[in-house]
Amino acid sequence: MSSHPRAPGLLRQFLSVASVTLLSTAGVFGQAAGPEPRKFVDKSAYNLFSPTPADMMREMAPDRPDTTESPFTLDAGHYQFELSFGEWRKEGGSEELAILPTNLKIGLTNNADLQLVVNPYLRTQSAGTSDAGHGDTQVRLKVNLWGNDGGDGFFGETALAVMPFIQLPTGADAFSNDDHLEWGVIVPLILPLPAEFSLTVMAEFDWVRDGRGGYDTLFVHTASLSREISGPFAGYIEYVGVQPIDGDGEYQASLGGGLTYQLSDNVLLDCGAEAGLNSAADDLRIFAGMSFRL
Repeated sequence: MSSHPRAPGLLRQFLSVASVTLLSTAGVFGQAAGPEPRKFVDKSAYNLFSPTPADMMREMAPDRPDTTESPFTLDAGHYQFELSFGEWRKEGGSEELAILPTNLKIGLTNNADLQLVVNPYLRTQSAGTSDAGHGDTQVRLKVNLWGNDGGDGFFGETALAVMPFIQLPTGADAFSNDDHLEWGVIVPLILPLPAEFSLTVMAEFDWVRDGRGGYDTLFVHTASLSREISGPFAGYIEYVGVQPIDGDGEYQASLGGGLTYQLSDNVLLDCGAEAGLNSAADDLRIFAGMSFRL
């Protein structure tokens, strides 16, 4: 177990203020009832080659900026880019910088999109040494099982998706997994709460290389509480846990928070931070980015 200090005091204060600000909006802006139900629209006739008309597209719901993925898919026949301008993380005496990590989405049908996640530039520094290069590539398929376009009752007011993925060892030597594939499956669920809050929970199973020629299984679980704060501003607070099911890893726990700004119907800016709650998690991660769709 490492002995480096946990989340810096300034960040803990930031997360505390963000939490209080987000929760206090319930008293300032919120009502007793939950968010207004979305009216169901049948768009099953549209696909990659017959795009959904712009005036029928659902509200933009990117997978970023929190770790918890969205259960909503991109409308058929459209493209969406979700990227960080930069991400910086620190763990003990090691630091990592990622420039323009990007998730490119393509809407296949009304309930399915294909995603390509790339890391064009990574740089690490540790114990006086450094490495730089590109990272691995991840291919994901998200299928919404219900709630994509709203409707009445539980299956209209909530939404659930399943997202299998595979990671290809395309990265530079310092950032790849010895020419072996990794894979997993992600299941996000969103639930409306009173006072216009939304709670998104996610379960994820990852099969990753263990460095000894085999694989370890990880159970990633998250809960993200979000709400509009005022006008185009919204915020979230999030818990992230990673439980090794086999192998000799330790449980990792983190707390994060961030803000989003809706610049237009098709452009969303964001920023946030995440701090480790125990010694096995990263000390700190800071990021800023944007999402836009075509």
